[in-house]
Amino acid sequence: MKYVINGGNKLFGKVNIDSAKNSILPIIAATIMCDEECVIRDLPLYLDVIEMVAILEKLGKKVEFQGNNLIISGEISSTSVIMAETKTLRSSIFMMGSILSKYRKAIFTYPGGCDIGKRPIDIHLDGLKKLGIKFTFANDLIYCDGNKIAGNNIELSFPSVGATENIMMASTLIEGEITVIKNCAREPEIVDLANFINSMGGKVFGAGYETIVVFGVKKLHGTNYKCIADRIATGTYLIAGAMCQGRIEACNVNPNYLLPLIVFLRNSGCKVDLFSDKIVLENFSRPKSIAKIETQTYPGFPTDMQSLILAMQTISKGNSIIHETVFEARFKVVSELQKMGAKINVSERYATIVGTSKLKPAFVSCPDLRGGAGLVLATLSAKGKSVVDEIFHIERGYYKFDENLKSLGANIEKVE
Repeated sequence: MKYVINGGNKLFGKVNIDSAKNSILPIIAATIMCDEECVIRDLPLYLDVIEMVAILEKLGKKVEFQGNNLIISGEISSTSVIMAETKTLRSSIFMMGSILSKYRKAIFTYPGGCDIGKRPIDIHLDGLKKLGIKFTFANDLIYCDGNKIAGNNIELSFPSVGATENIMMASTLIEGEITVIKNCAREPEIVDLANFINSMGGKVFGAGYETIVVFGVKKLHGTNYKCIADRIATGTYLIAGAMCQGRIEACNVNPNYLLPLIVFLRNSGCKVDLFSDKIVLENFSRPKSIAKIETQTYPGFPTDMQSLILAMQTISKGNSIIHETVFEARFKVVSELQKMGAKINVSERYATIVGTSKLKPAFVSCPDLRGGAGLVLATLSAKGKSVVDEIFHIERGYYKFDENLKSLGANIEKVE
């Protein structure tokens, strides 16, 4: 599938932001710890979500869609997560913590995902080892033994989101034991997972801060839950408005989760108004470049928005330097943007951008999820007909992306 885009239209209107992919995936994994019915409301069918549900179903969970709601119940019949989906879905590794928490044993293949640089699971394994879990490795498989699992004090070498979530889940059902996790990731999606676990009767405290404390419980009960809105998707539509000009209302969002981006957009010359549950952006001129942007762990500027900001800097007035501190291969989109006339030079983890007044239409191909979204924004801003290929990357983390953009006035069609 590909997008055919006739760029140059200004964008106006409202977009309702879907639930966050990066919340949904670990929350789906967390349902493994509960046999009773769990309802996840208003679930967008990202490709990653479809694959995660498929893994859950193959493990033996009862899975049913009722409208936009996902209903999960029952026990798993296998603790071996060895299937094709795990090779493309990195988030399958979240099931390690939940399976070990409840069943004390598991077998995993190494997870896949976007090729954006080294993404080892060492921090996950090191933290889980401190809970008494033993690992052996053979034939590209990870054998996990949690028979001696126990609470402990754990300090992460890096505030990894996935490792924080895995250790939280692994600690949840260690009855009567206390686990203290230091140097945690602080992302809103961490808080969402903790709230979900607590809605099932878990006892997770401190999520969103550098230290999380988990009091192990014996059993979890069913729940009915709605995940937070996707802050990266929110940022994508706001940046689209900044690049294409116009007025965008991103609705059903928490502006507090996007403060670094809001500061960035205001410094670029955009008018950004914040409300309790929406963000309104107006821009009717060429954006101004930001001299230096550095990605950081939350609450710093998110690496997942780096490719989007890179696309914006290519048409901004002035020069910019982007320093990618999290994933060293986040600049794969650069060669595609250069086909459109972007002036970018990459040296190791730095990209230097000389803004040009306009990009030219081109045939480009998505290298990964966020890079693909960045290419869509670039082609929307370039007058003329462009084609964005390999859009399955984009659909891993954006739901009805083309339809939402079309509702804002973009000329975009999804075709075979």
